Amino acid sequence: MLAVGVVALSLYTRHARADPDAILDLSLLAVPTFYAGVVGGFIFRIGIGAIPFLLPLMLQIGFGLTPFASGSLTFAAAAGAMAMKFTASTIIRRFGFRRVLIANAAISAAFLASYGFFTASTPQWLILALLLTGGFFRSLEFTALNAIGYADIAPARMSRATSFSSVAQQMSQTTGVAAGAAAIEAVQFFRGDAALSATDFGPAFFIVAAISLGSVLVFMRLSPNAGAEVSGRIAPKESAPAAAE
Repeated sequence: MLAVGVVALSLYTRHARADPDAILDLSLLAVPTFYAGVVGGFIFRIGIGAIPFLLPLMLQIGFGLTPFASGSLTFAAAAGAMAMKFTASTIIRRFGFRRVLIANAAISAAFLASYGFFTASTPQWLILALLLTGGFFRSLEFTALNAIGYADIAPARMSRATSFSSVAQQMSQTTGVAAGAAAIEAVQFFRGDAALSATDFGPAFFIVAAISLGSVLVFMRLSPNAGAEVSGRIAPKESAPAAAE
């Protein structure tokens, strides 16, 4: 399946470069801010996309919690994401997209890795707090990625950019689940036991956290002033005055 996917992707890349009317306009990747939003965002979301797969499995199968108890803990990530909405614009305007994306990707990856240290004896209030805070930082990263991705896209190409970005986000979520499953399988393989246990989840979380951290390499390529007009750090450029009649 992986081989077929690679071949299909290669064939589509060849088609998209030759056909100006291709659904996904690969030339958009030449725009640095769009490249960061799509490619960097894809890498970052792989690790984050593994959370809904790994976390409930760890809490229910690894720690023996009921589905209700597990859901009562994991909802905290959504609560943290909602709390972020009130502060995102202020943070981005204060520090700029580049610094926020780099620092926040590292912080989010650290929180993701911290879930690998959970055990059945970890206090539930601590699990709740880490999920709540991690959800805040992950949502901040998503907000920054969605904003900077369209910062330098001309209005005439906006619909194509939106389609491209939406496809990338959907693919990153499914890739995240696949990455989480592959990490679990790899841990079980090296442990030599087919039965899933609580100890398998720690290394799996470390692996997907390392993948998300890899997005920093993409964000470091951004200019310090990338997306400054969108963030409000500098005033938008005024349009040229109309010619005298």
